[in-house]
Amino acid sequence: MELSAQDISGLKITPLGGLGEIGLNMMLFEYGDDLIIVDCGLMFPEPHMLGIDIVIPDISCLLHRKESIRGIFLTHGHEDHIGALPYILREINPPVYGTALTLGFVSEKLKEFELEGAVKLVCVKPRERVAAGCFSIEFIRVAHSIVDGCAFAIHTPEGVVIHTGDFKIDQTPVDGELTDLATFARYGEEGVLALLADSTNVEREGYTLSERLVGDAFDNIFPKCQARIIVAAFSSNIHRVQQVMEAAARAGRKVLLNGRSMIANVRIARELGYIDIPDSLLIDLKELPGLPKEQICMITTGSQGEPMSALSRIAMDDHKQIKLEAGDTVILSSRFIPGNEKTISDLINHLYRRGAEVFHENVSEVHVSGHASQEELKLILNLVRPSWFLPIHGEYRHLVQHARLAEKVGIPRERCIIMTNGDVVAFAAGEACVLDKVEHGRVFVDGKGIGDVGEIVLKDRKHLSEDGMVVVIIGIDQETGKIIYGPDIVSRGVVFEDDSREFLEQARRVVMECLEQLNIEVLGEWTEVKQEVRTVLKRFFKKTIARRPVISLPELMVFSHSHD
Repeated sequence: MELSAQDISGLKITPLGGLGEIGLNMMLFEYGDDLIIVDCGLMFPEPHMLGIDIVIPDISCLLHRKESIRGIFLTHGHEDHIGALPYILREINPPVYGTALTLGFVSEKLKEFELEGAVKLVCVKPRERVAAGCFSIEFIRVAHSIVDGCAFAIHTPEGVVIHTGDFKIDQTPVDGELTDLATFARYGEEGVLALLADSTNVEREGYTLSERLVGDAFDNIFPKCQARIIVAAFSSNIHRVQQVMEAAARAGRKVLLNGRSMIANVRIARELGYIDIPDSLLIDLKELPGLPKEQICMITTGSQGEPMSALSRIAMDDHKQIKLEAGDTVILSSRFIPGNEKTISDLINHLYRRGAEVFHENVSEVHVSGHASQEELKLILNLVRPSWFLPIHGEYRHLVQHARLAEKVGIPRERCIIMTNGDVVAFAAGEACVLDKVEHGRVFVDGKGIGDVGEIVLKDRKHLSEDGMVVVIIGIDQETGKIIYGPDIVSRGVVFEDDSREFLEQARRVVMECLEQLNIEVLGEWTEVKQEVRTVLKRFFKKTIARRPVISLPELMVFSHSHD
């Protein structure tokens, strides 16, 4: 239905990221002068984002409302939910709420960005409620591939909104902490205005396997290994690390932690009591040479084949302290993130070239997902029984299929709203509609630059990477129009110059002929000269080699006439 102008004061829900994409999760909840944010995640660059380190949400629409922001609420500690915080908190600085491990990871990030002590961090336990302006938020325990994940029951003047965060229903979690279905059911009985639920695994039928199955796989693999074992996993997956530790101890192996984030996250988890590791089980890198191979287990980062990661350097025989040898076993204990398949495949090939045996999710149960599959998603829908359903966290097809799944359990199609980033979904008097669109988008982080690289620069980088660059150096007397230097032509990524001198000489003659046809007035205007030279060279390269190199004419080579 259409909401009238007076209804604009109702509840508004606006995603700034995380819809139609994997990562970049950020959601706004607004009522009157109060605004809260759920999650503040990053996204790793897509293949076309050449040179970009990470991507963060555009928060331009928030900058004029800083004083209205009552808090940032974090569902869990994965990078796609907390990774943008150090950048965003330089622009806005409300209190940040989360569970203990989540804030432990956040605190480590803030130290790295020299923001320690500049941000108020508030630790919240599951089933506790926090007041934030007109909102009241209850944390609800959920199982996921990281410890201390939570859903939120957000109490608003228009009704309760449930935000699941990332979740699965694991009946045998490693830490014994079950998804709190009783609380979801309680809210379902009391009445829920809207449910926002994770759509990542909506294409998978049945139920997601329990994390304990990975431990069983480790117990099956470890005793059969005759040499060293290297397990690559996400450093945030504390349950996975715990299970590797336990399997190593049972197999009589010592454990070496490798990778900066792995060492830091395990330290934080130990300090907070989320992982139980006896000091006698851990070894230092310098102890490695003195131990028999059959007593060594390493846990490392780099399961996605990241170029500078520890595992990639080991696979390429480029690690100073760790050399892979025939008979070693490597276990990639994480999912293949979409887009990384070729990189991971290359990594596995290099590991085999070193003589290692490799286990990964396609050949063994060394990884299970942390996201709910179809039957679990149906269960949450049936427990909560929302008036409105808004699928979140996933590519567009995931959102559509989740809405269809909701229809199957009885939620009318007209009460399923498929949002896109920037949509303002308004709720008033039990009704809802997409009311508006706010400024949103992606901000690229390249080195120390934040937002100074845009789509045009990326397009230029793509152009350079595909077609190369040609530099034309010309010196012209601005008063007489006489050519006093060049034209010289230098190419990079177009043709191999040593083998193509005749080709580049032909290009130089084309430029020279162009210059000879220009009158003195045009030759005295460098902008005109550049345009003419670019035009003839573009035509030449297209005709001769069917390529479109970037053509540059350095302006410094223009000379003014001087008198003796």
